Amino acid sequence: MSRSPSTFPWPATLTADRLVLRPIEAGDVPAMVRLWTDAEVRRHLGGPVDKETLRVRERHCVGVRGAFSVTLRTDGSVIGGVQLEPDARRAGRVEVSYQLLPEHWGFGYGREAVAATVDWVCGWAREATTSGGEEVVAVTQEANVRSRRLLESIGMRQTEAFVEWGAAQVLYVAGPRG
Repeated sequence: MSRSPSTFPWPATLTADRLVLRPIEAGDVPAMVRLWTDAEVRRHLGGPVDKETLRVRERHCVGVRGAFSVTLRTDGSVIGGVQLEPDARRAGRVEVSYQLLPEHWGFGYGREAVAATVDWVCGWAREATTSGGEEVVAVTQEANVRSRRLLESIGMRQTEAFVEWGAAQVLYVAGPRG
């Protein structure tokens, strides 16, 4: 039996060595806006979101099921976001996506946040289902070498390559972990 993020316990708080992932709060919105509008963050994600989409996201991101603010344990500052959603392309899977503010790149925070999220999904699903767990997928542009290395470093494996949104994409899969 496959689960979707709508069946996960929520709200949820995940911890990693240096990070806490928690539901988005009102005070996090400025950091989320930076993630959605920064050209470098959005280079492999279709560019900055348009003004209409930005207004909708600003109004509706707080507390959204499956949307985590990535915060530093030391001071609680928001450094990025991780999102879990049903995989629109492949029924029965959960897709993880992630973004970090550029000043926090290169410190291993992305790896730590994504690993904690994937482990949480796979572990929760393993206990909640009789099927042995949940497959988690991540899609990134083939050209996004840093993201691909991150996904591979946490044990995700590339299973597909395809073209979507005018760019070569790759699909990575984790789980079910038995």
